Amino acid sequence: MNVARALYSLLTWSAQPLLRRKLRRRAVAEPGYAHAVGERFGRYPAPIDSLMPHSSTDPLGRFVWVHAVSLGETRAAAILLAQLREQLPGMRLLLTHGTATGRAEGEKLLLPGDVQVWQPWDTPGAVGRFLRKFRPAIGILMETEVWPNLVAGCRQRRIPLVLANARFNETSLRKAQRLSALARPAYAGLAAVWAQTQEDATRLAAIGAPVRGVLGNLKFDVVPDAQLLERGRDWRTRTGRPVVLLASSREGEEAMWLEQIQKIRQKSPQALVDHASAAINSEASGDDLPPVQWLIVPRHPQRFDEVHQLLQRAGLSVSRRSTWAAAPGRADVWLGDSIGEMALYYGLADVALLGGSFAPLGGQNLIEAAACGCPVVLGPHTFNFAEAAELACAAGAAQRVPDLAQGTAEAAALAGDARAHEEASERATRFAATHRGAAQATARAIVAMVQPEGGLH
Repeated sequence: MNVARALYSLLTWSAQPLLRRKLRRRAVAEPGYAHAVGERFGRYPAPIDSLMPHSSTDPLGRFVWVHAVSLGETRAAAILLAQLREQLPGMRLLLTHGTATGRAEGEKLLLPGDVQVWQPWDTPGAVGRFLRKFRPAIGILMETEVWPNLVAGCRQRRIPLVLANARFNETSLRKAQRLSALARPAYAGLAAVWAQTQEDATRLAAIGAPVRGVLGNLKFDVVPDAQLLERGRDWRTRTGRPVVLLASSREGEEAMWLEQIQKIRQKSPQALVDHASAAINSEASGDDLPPVQWLIVPRHPQRFDEVHQLLQRAGLSVSRRSTWAAAPGRADVWLGDSIGEMALYYGLADVALLGGSFAPLGGQNLIEAAACGCPVVLGPHTFNFAEAAELACAAGAAQRVPDLAQGTAEAAALAGDARAHEEASERATRFAATHRGAAQATARAIVAMVQPEGGLH
């Protein structure tokens, strides 16, 4: 163990009481963080023993381990897993997460014989207990999650650990270079890396990662839930007015949106008087646009109540998805307070404003919106999905604006123009379809590592 990793290990070991405290605090808003806390430190209950392979030599008995830290990574993992199960019949999945939302979403992916636990905290002890317990045939880290002791533990046990659907922006590279003594051995210790874009591949190689190919973004292979999508479209038709969605909004963006709405109210005091009709009039270039129904879906479920209160304090009536029965309720703003229903929300919306792109947070994934035929308006901050954003803009599936003020105006204008909206929706659908294929290619590369002679080894 080099000096940098020894110091890092001491720090992570010393931070364990702080981690427990943080989990207790987060569990107040999200009870999932109080579940099976011991797993985070490599402590597993006896019932898991009954699910363990009877023999480490059983070619299809050893786990294929996938680590998907949060919700977005878990959804990407779901796309990859469908291909892995097809190419590795009899595969047993070990699925790990770091967040409660990721774990809740991951439960949907489990089949009999699969196991789901928390990612071990990155101390040598917790990592060692995790790897001894489950003895995976291979580990697949989704997108960004590279931990020094986890990589070292796998190398010591000759467990190939790979990074799939890898993305690595300039900020991440600079941070890794500042901590080069720790980061470089971690990235170099991976068995393979498959990047989303050539730019990601170049940056990963610069920090020592063994890049084996650029296979594209798994999220292009998403297949929206047909029932949810159709229900959303049906509700949109019955709404009778254009619907604009603030999708996966992050901290501060709802307040930015409210600032624009308040300006509209000051210019047109009657714009929000009739709450029953929910007619919020937007303006662009001094011209009134058609009435718009606004829909906000926060990125993180722990913020649902917070956003609801923010909207109510601003004097807006709010109808929450959790209260809808046959159709959305009448209100100034609809609030999407559910998990796993983005296809419904994109079907319900004519246009989506991309959350995370108006505050300097790097943007959220726009690919699912495009796959649902929902055109997107982007803010200036899309560094987390830079290539996808640029490709979408070039294909006419998205348009970029400098701020949320122009974004709300552009989105409302597009939503209210039936012909322009139909053309943009068709371009979005074509854009998503054009870039598919990463899931099959990534699964094939993984299978080649774990099944070089016809079986897991």
